[in-house]
Amino acid sequence: MKVVERYIMRRTFAMFLGAMLWTLAIVWTTQVLARLNLVTDSGQSALTFFELATLILPSIIPIVVPFALIIAVAQTLSTMNSDSELVVISAAGSSRLIVARPMIILALLASVFSFAVDNGIDPYSRERGRQLVAAAQADLLSLVIQEGTFRKVDEGLYVQVGERLPDGQLGGIFVADSRQPGTDLVYYAKTGAVLQDADKSMLVMSDGVVHRKSPDGDLSVIRFTSYTFDLSTFTAAAGSYTMYPKDRPLPYLMNPDPNDKQFQKNPQSFRGEVHRRLTEWLYPLVFALIALAVAGDARSHREGRIHPMITAIAIALFVRWLGFFVTNQATSDPLFSPLVYAVPLIASLVAIGFIRSNRTMELPMSWADAISNSARRSTEFLSSLWQRLIRRETTSGGSA
Repeated sequence: MKVVERYIMRRTFAMFLGAMLWTLAIVWTTQVLARLNLVTDSGQSALTFFELATLILPSIIPIVVPFALIIAVAQTLSTMNSDSELVVISAAGSSRLIVARPMIILALLASVFSFAVDNGIDPYSRERGRQLVAAAQADLLSLVIQEGTFRKVDEGLYVQVGERLPDGQLGGIFVADSRQPGTDLVYYAKTGAVLQDADKSMLVMSDGVVHRKSPDGDLSVIRFTSYTFDLSTFTAAAGSYTMYPKDRPLPYLMNPDPNDKQFQKNPQSFRGEVHRRLTEWLYPLVFALIALAVAGDARSHREGRIHPMITAIAIALFVRWLGFFVTNQATSDPLFSPLVYAVPLIASLVAIGFIRSNRTMELPMSWADAISNSARRSTEFLSSLWQRLIRRETTSGGSA
């Protein structure tokens, strides 16, 4: 590899690493926050939360890597063009391949990395994550005996325990049950206890009342000396989990168990997942080719109507959306299976055609003008809003 190629490789890799880490951190944070209630509501430890949060990473890395790569390639080429480095390389008689080769090598390495994560790490992370979620949902006893907080045991079933007494008894038990449509049951007991044996978990309530509201609006109150609430159904259901095609390793998808309930329900979903696994890793290479077709040639600063990175990302978003669409359709309709391979292949061939013919891939003029105008109006609006806020703060400070 030549000195210029090593320089371009080093610069692009640094940009790729930075873009991937920041994008991964943002996406990972949104995914973690969506699962925060699951751990906190079931009283799990911080260690369980961080383990579950870590297991999310392999599922989002294959999605983030292509976009981080296109940002790195487009930004590097745009900066080199602004610094006239692409002009110098071209004037020295070097071909466009000098610029493209290190970025293609980096894209191939990113594709291999994406394939390894998607097929080697992600299925096992998903399985472990489902085990943790099932264990958290099955830990209903710790959920029930927490004091002073309403806890959701099942859809429409809530339990609150007022206090834990020294002899292991529970005091001030409140249960709200609206699982049966049109009927609301409210239980209140002064004392109670959670009893367990080998295969049963029961909440025994003593000295209480039941308020029952029927569908026609009638309200009845029944006093009881002892009432048993069976929790075994919920613990058994919560402790189990279902393995979907995305949770399975690639060898299993190619030769699934005929007794697998998910396979019996929808065999095409397994075939569609195989097609996704075999094409998902191609998108880093596809996006690198798009970025090279958009920003890989030296151009005058007066030519561009829109920043090359915006053009490259806009085209990449369309290609990725199309890929997601046909992949999702292929899980239910086998006619879409060839299109799963056609989308990255056609996008690559189109980009290679622009690169070989020394043409620049650009958005239509009407699209570019619309994006530029929208960006300008947004900037003007934010600027005027910021000025009004500053003026208001200044006026408020002067009045004080």
